[in-house]
Amino acid sequence: MSVTRDLSLIHDRITGFFLPTPPKVLGVAVSGGSDSLGLLVVLAQWQAEGGPALRVVTVDHGLRAEAADEARAVARICADLGIPHDILTWGGWTGAGNLQQAARSARYDLMAEWANGHGIEQVAVAHTADDQAETFLMRLARESGLDGLSAMTPRKRHAGTVFCRPALGVRREELRDILRCRGLEWVDDPSNSDPEFDRVKARDALKVLEPLGISVAGLSRTAVHLAEARDTLNWYAFIAARDMADVEAGDMVLDRSKFRVQPDEICRRVLLEALKWVSGAAYGPRGKALELMMESLRGGTDMTLHGCHVSVDAETIRITREYKAVAQLVTRAKDVWDGRWRLNGPWPEGVRIAALGEEGVAQCPDWRATGLPLRSLSATPAVWRDAELVAAPLAGLANGWRAINLRPDDDFFAAFLSH
Repeated sequence: MSVTRDLSLIHDRITGFFLPTPPKVLGVAVSGGSDSLGLLVVLAQWQAEGGPALRVVTVDHGLRAEAADEARAVARICADLGIPHDILTWGGWTGAGNLQQAARSARYDLMAEWANGHGIEQVAVAHTADDQAETFLMRLARESGLDGLSAMTPRKRHAGTVFCRPALGVRREELRDILRCRGLEWVDDPSNSDPEFDRVKARDALKVLEPLGISVAGLSRTAVHLAEARDTLNWYAFIAARDMADVEAGDMVLDRSKFRVQPDEICRRVLLEALKWVSGAAYGPRGKALELMMESLRGGTDMTLHGCHVSVDAETIRITREYKAVAQLVTRAKDVWDGRWRLNGPWPEGVRIAALGEEGVAQCPDWRATGLPLRSLSATPAVWRDAELVAAPLAGLANGWRAINLRPDDDFFAAFLSH
């Protein structure tokens, strides 16, 4: 098969990802590396053939002196292609925590904000089959389960923007062939050859495994098969959650009798999403911690995990916000509290929103009439003026105030189907 024919197939594979209803405007994340630059060239050809209008974004993390020049090089390529280009700069690295994880999170936050500002609903990112296989090996080394070993999702929503991975079935070298055919050079980030990084170790390991028949293509297909199994389990977990779960004043309440008859894996998935929904965390707890919680629930014992308290009684399992997780959280009266609560009321001067706490609950004479446990109410938002309790609408002390949960109930159920 000729190189031209190969490149035509890659073009059809990538553009076919967006059919039958391509967006009118498609964002493209381009770093200047071979993967993203190759993706841009394919999509630019599609635009010239009548495909979506493109707008390119490059994020300069400010971590290397060369990054600014590389972003400008992408800008020049985009100018030659007649495609609008924007450079976003991140200066938030404090030196603490995992650098790659912090940079990745910041990159997606910045790109989502950029996309929302330009009315762009979808942004294409250049993850390839090689990325898929490398991720599989890295997670295998961490003893990940089904979810961790499953393939990257073709689409992922972040802060209102859908990030698309149209090149997951394409090899990195195939995208480089496209660039070579057009005489375009790409940037090689030094971190991509730094053996200190796990991804580089995985990349090197794949070269050793190739003679054994363990290839990028094979691992990618395995990850896809596991993703199909994951999606099937999530569907059954969704059905089970619909049957057993209810939301009560920001708590997730599970029918214990229905929970107990479900397979362990379904119970685990329901608990995982409940913990994420109540805490607002993007990711759930590690597998071993969740297994410990499962054992605790089987024994009828309460437990705290992931900023939540999980309590058990004869009829229910209740997942509520842990008071310690919000005890020091204070916002202005009109601001969102704990990422999910907004309090509307008279707005007098000098008030703030903070957790009610047990001492605050004691100042609410009708709190028992709410039917909510003391522990749940302690972690709910209240209006304070210095040490004076002004209002606690979820604890029966409204005084003209109302608490609105900004995290819709349906977000919990939809999470099972959005992985």
